[in-house]
Amino acid sequence: MISFAQKTFLITGAAGGIGRATALQIAQHGVGIALCDINMDALLKVRDELSDSGADVTCHHTNVTDVASCEKTVEEVVKHFGQIDHLVHSAGIYPEIKVADMSDTNWQQLMRVNLDGTFHICRAVIPHLGKNSSIVNLASMAGHRGSYAHAHYSASKGAVSSFSKSLALELAPNTRVNLVAPGIIETAMTSSLLQKKGQALLDSTPLKRFGTADEVAGAIIFLCSDLASFISGETIHVNGGLYIV
Repeated sequence: MISFAQKTFLITGAAGGIGRATALQIAQHGVGIALCDINMDALLKVRDELSDSGADVTCHHTNVTDVASCEKTVEEVVKHFGQIDHLVHSAGIYPEIKVADMSDTNWQQLMRVNLDGTFHICRAVIPHLGKNSSIVNLASMAGHRGSYAHAHYSASKGAVSSFSKSLALELAPNTRVNLVAPGIIETAMTSSLLQKKGQALLDSTPLKRFGTADEVAGAIIFLCSDLASFISGETIHVNGGLYIV
């Protein structure tokens, strides 16, 4: 039902939980995958995991806060693969701090990664997107309902959602733009939160468990596929019912 033969994926945050899971699932479809992350050592380990998949895999040291870095990455990807069919932008940070204790630097650093980074990488790929292409940006449940001690994170993800919906209008009909908004997913990024509030969050989740990176990756892959060919400007929530729109 899903075929990505001869398509190219650019995945940011590819060394992290959701980015890595997406790359591992996508690799089974005989695609080109550009793995992008600021952590090159971790990225090379993901590449090694894909070595037997048959996918054409490249690695790129990408700092999404840096315009030149994003443009260089896209240039390298296009030089190798010819074009970009799907952008999966999952790079982001999730520090914990209350607003009363938050410095200007705390706020600005997070916005540079989560919001500016989204703008930088999306703008860079636009001239190189093929026909029937797609962008999937990572939003968050926090961007819809807020999050204690993560106000800057929730604000950034709310802005990413609004930005992506506007981009969906601008890039149609050639490119679809959608969002996946994870809830509580067991990854390295959420480990601190789960240690502090895991049981309370579990009790509040109707499905009575936390999500996995693979489950988020499944929603991403669906949105990139032809099964979602008439879906644009939408958000898929992957949260086990913790937040129901």
